[in-house]
Amino acid sequence: MKKTSTATSTHDVTSEPVFDLASLKTEAAVALGLWDKVRREGWGALTAAESGSIGGYVSRMRLMAKRQAELSN
Repeated sequence: MKKTSTATSTHDVTSEPVFDLASLKTEAAVALGLWDKVRREGWGALTAAESGSIGGYVSRMRLMAKRQAELSN
């Protein structure tokens, strides 16, 4: 399998879909009703619980996309 290496990680480019994390975070904030707060005050204004909710949402979306990619192979 083809791998690319960076200073921080090795990523298997053939097995995982590519994600734009900024877009996923924005999508999560909108879905969770937090986008207005983020727009007004920035990402740093979110509580730990709100940030965790966004992280959980993003993780679920990535997992679902990965499973879909595996099913279509």
